[in-house]
Amino acid sequence: MGSTTTGTTIGAPPTRRISITPFSSLLPRPHSLATLSNPKFHPFPLSTSSKPHTPRPIPKSSASASASASPLNLKSRLRNGETLYGLFLLSFSPTLAEIAGLAGYDFVVVDMEHGHGGIRDALPCLHALAASDTAAILRVPETSAAWAKKALDLGPQGLMFPLIDSAQSAQAAVSYCRYPPAGLRGTAHPLVRASKYGIDEGYLGNYLDELLVMCQVESREGAGNAGEIAAVDGVDCVQMGPLDLSASLGCLWDPGSKRVREVMREAERKVLESRNDDAAAGAYLAGFATPYDGPRDMRSRGYRVVSGAVDVGLFRNAAVEDVTGFKMDGEESEEGEEKEGDEKYWSE
Repeated sequence: MGSTTTGTTIGAPPTRRISITPFSSLLPRPHSLATLSNPKFHPFPLSTSSKPHTPRPIPKSSASASASASPLNLKSRLRNGETLYGLFLLSFSPTLAEIAGLAGYDFVVVDMEHGHGGIRDALPCLHALAASDTAAILRVPETSAAWAKKALDLGPQGLMFPLIDSAQSAQAAVSYCRYPPAGLRGTAHPLVRASKYGIDEGYLGNYLDELLVMCQVESREGAGNAGEIAAVDGVDCVQMGPLDLSASLGCLWDPGSKRVREVMREAERKVLESRNDDAAAGAYLAGFATPYDGPRDMRSRGYRVVSGAVDVGLFRNAAVEDVTGFKMDGEESEEGEEKEGDEKYWSE
């Protein structure tokens, strides 16, 4: 059979044009983008407005007799007459930081002097404390402009400087906390966490009112100059350091000695006197509780900022107590079983 040929030519199917709507056009237009048409719009606020920031209330400190809720700002709380109780964080654990905040501490000091961490490690701890509405204080490892700048940009409520021995070193510490021309702090305020990355337009007008500058007195020389240090403009707290002070006095192995106590009491008196004449001037007395000088005793002597514990110390004590209790219970149990066995044997 031969092939059959038709006269019809079969061509390619006709091409259909399909209109595709861009995905971006399906999304609602953000209202914030409307400001892009405004030629005066800036990508971040540069305002130096002094418009006050209204602080959020938090539960009052257990040491406060005030019936009203206390503002979150540590400096404001001190001015309102509160005594603040806090914890030192050496582990740099955000989990422990959050637990400390939820437990009710008024503040947590993230310690970059004796803790293993630095700025990068401190930031997650500040995030955890912010989540529990707890104020963060950063202790820098040395009193320098570089360390102060990086710490302040994280936005803590307080900054603690170690080894302040004179009014001159206290003045230097204060200058590291202030922007030029009043100080030497490096300027990146529109971009850092301290100003909410530039969203807080009132930051430049308020930052000094919201920052607690703490100078640590922990040497024989510093204790002798405690009054002059407390009188420096911009120093909010004088933090007594009993352990380094005892070492400076040659009493490293006996920090609770009579000699150390006498030097401490004299330094405390000078700091307290700095506020006698003018409540707006002078510095608050701050310090660490120790086994030989408890937080209640410190409060009774006029301390307004008391650090009562250290996270690693609390965990160490709990761990040792737990292990010791288990092993002692085990030994007692074994002794009881042996005694019972002996009695049963002889009774038979």
